[in-house]
Amino acid sequence: MPVTVTDRIVGCLKGIATGDAIGKQAEMLSHDEVFHWYPHGIRGFEGPPGAIIPRYVGNSKHQWRIGETTDDTERTLAVARSIITDRHVSHVSVGREMLRCTKSVHPGVKSLWEFHQAADPTRIAKNHDGCGAAIRVAPVGIFYASHRFDELLSGAREASVSTHGGSRAIAAAAATAAAVSAAIDQASPRRVLEVAEYAAAESERRWPGPTGPAFADALRTVHDTLERLPALRPAEVAALCFPNQPMTIVPLALGLGTVMQSAQEAILLAANIGGDSDSVASIAGAILGASYPMTVNHDWYSVVEAINDHDLVAIANELAQLRH
Repeated sequence: MPVTVTDRIVGCLKGIATGDAIGKQAEMLSHDEVFHWYPHGIRGFEGPPGAIIPRYVGNSKHQWRIGETTDDTERTLAVARSIITDRHVSHVSVGREMLRCTKSVHPGVKSLWEFHQAADPTRIAKNHDGCGAAIRVAPVGIFYASHRFDELLSGAREASVSTHGGSRAIAAAAATAAAVSAAIDQASPRRVLEVAEYAAAESERRWPGPTGPAFADALRTVHDTLERLPALRPAEVAALCFPNQPMTIVPLALGLGTVMQSAQEAILLAANIGGDSDSVASIAGAILGASYPMTVNHDWYSVVEAINDHDLVAIANELAQLRH
């Protein structure tokens, strides 16, 4: 049977959630630390679903569970709800839904903490260049077809500025939304990359920062580095572009999403690299889930749905009806 647009949208959201939950097991570990905690590497959910991830036992902020999704998925769904409710992308609507989110709201995540402390859905952040906007922006790419380029860019910015007003953060979000949209439109991997790169460059031109444009170049550099490797192995990728700062996290995710052809394989690779593994795995999972929906691991998704009760298929179906 042919793969439909709705299938691709479902695959995108499942890729985000499974990538987030699998990747969380290694988040912020160095590559060596990943194999300290997981001597055989991460092969899926490493332990009983619902049990506390061993290194989070006793954590004062949150005892993350195996199969639990993070603020990445929670805020992606907030953007999705705002679009479903209002039939457009507005930072006020996104802000309203974001204020209902509860995960990672503590001073250690300044962008979210400041937003929730202000408690103002109309707020526009003036700073923050992290990847927190890019990890939640996929619904914008689902809502707008890839030929609606100006709306994609504006929508990405609107979905970002509640917490992330930095030029590079907005460029990362624009690139991610454009890549997701192109993948849903069945673009080739090369075309997905080109659309993402152009979106980043145009975003930085429209909303420049004090240090000048750089994100589009970083995206191309990381992609080309990955493409030259004879095989994508965690150690080699970690040595070349470890995802521990904004100019490698989203570029690595977009690179994996345009070099690889399996959401499952990209998610496992991201998890075994370490660093901001949940963000990399969720963004790569979004793109590859849209491009190749059948490569999202069904068993992983069943665990994620049982633990989190997101009902992603229903949300995907609602978004599919709005895509234009």
